[in-house]
This record gives sequence, structure tokens and C-alpha cells, in this order.
Amino acid sequence: MLAQLQNTIGQLTQEFDKIPATRKDTLQQLSDFVQKKINNKQSAHLNFICTHNSRRSHLSQLWAQAAAYYYTIPSVYCYSGGTEATAFNPRAVKAMQAAGFDITIRKEGDNPIYQVRYATEAPAMEAFSKKYDDPFNHLEDFAAVMTCSHADENCPLVLGATARIALTYDDPKEFDGTPLEAAKYAERVQQIGREILYAFSQIKVS
Repeated sequence: MLAQLQNTIGQLTQEFDKIPATRKDTLQQLSDFVQKKINNKQSAHLNFICTHNSRRSHLSQLWAQAAAYYYTIPSVYCYSGGTEATAFNPRAVKAMQAAGFDITIRKEGDNPIYQVRYATEAPAMEAFSKKYDDPFNHLEDFAAVMTCSHADENCPLVLGATARIALTYDDPKEFDGTPLEAAKYAERVQQIGREILYAFSQIKVS
């Protein structure tokens, strides 16, 4: 892992007791999906979905891929998407960089393409806003992880998904342009990281 990210992970893995029991029950659904795939010697595809694919779905996707690497869980492939495409919000990008992810812009534009690294030995990820059924994503036999209540309520059918998990988070967007902006984005990055790391810590690889 990148050194700063390793430090962040070390902190977050000591905070699993902050996760409420009801929340751990929901996270277990994510663990179980990946565990079943591993047991069957199959790849686990996870698509993290929110309305605009701008904040929470990206944070969750990147944390999940990093968590799989951290716990040496093979054949886990993470994606993100929305019910519409906008852009990976720069405030969310900045908060993930502060946590230790190496994020640079590969292609400028209204919907920039970012290159994301969490370890020097792992391939870089591409992050940009897209609909959940964009051809860039895996489109069959995946878990649809709904990271915002709006998408969960307004997208009753996710085509191609064989599992659906409602793992919703409050939107840090509510604090954009306020004195609490940076703190709330950091708080959401830490919450998502803590919970995703917990889910992957429950997976056993023989």
C-alpha cells in the first residue's frame, strides 16, 4: 500500500467498534457476496451506484478495491456508476487524496478521467462519472451496492445484478461551500473506508 494510505487504513481498522451492529448486518451482505464467489472460484464484481456517480459511489469503489488488495482477496473487481453521469467531484477527489490515495487527472474536461493508485504494485484504476450500465463496467452477475437512498428508491431494477445491497451514506454535498465542507468530506471518506474495510476483513481466503 502507499505509505500514507497504509497509515489511514491502520487507523480505520482500529475503529471497527464504531460501526453499529445494524450496520454490520448490512455490511455482512457485501462480505457474503464476495465470500460466495471466492468459495466457488469465481470473480466478484461490485458496482457501487448513486444518482450522479460523483461522490459516494466513487469513494466506495476506490475503498473496496484498496480493501481487497489490503486483505489479499483475489479476483475482486470494483466499479461505480449512477442513474446519470456528471463528474467525479473535486472535493471528493481532494478528500481521498488526503486519505492517501494517489489521484491525478489523465484527461481534462467536464467529466475528467482520473488515474487512481492505492499501491505501487497494483495497476492504476480509472475513475470518471458514468451511468451504472456504461460498457466500461461489468454488466452481468454483479452486486449492485446502492450508496445513496435516492438511487436505491428510484432505481428499483438494476439490470444484470444478481445481488442488491442498500449501503447508503449521507451526502457530503450538503456542506459544499460551508465552513464544514472539508471536515464533512473527510468524515464521509473515513466512514466509508472504515465500513468497507470491515466488510472485507470478514472474508476468508483459504
